[in-house]
Amino acid sequence: MEVLEYITDKALILIPALNIIGMIIKRLEKINDKYIPLILLLFGVLGTIGLLGVSVDSVIQGVLVAGTSVFGNQVIKQLSK
Repeated sequence: MEVLEYITDKALILIPALNIIGMIIKRLEKINDKYIPLILLLFGVLGTIGLLGVSVDSVIQGVLVAGTSVFGNQVIKQLSK
């Protein structure tokens, strides 16, 4: 099973957007790296609520989108070592 099967088409645009937001946050030295996934989770949930409306499904989609973004970033980092 792939996680992308569970993410709605409208929310897929948030994955690259969250990657860009994560890179911007990473360059800010004032924010500790351990908080980046939580910040991306917040942006993911708020983004899906903005796209899909207020519902439990939107929150779940936000968690899936943020998780996919963070997981994808970590896979790329680990494979490049």
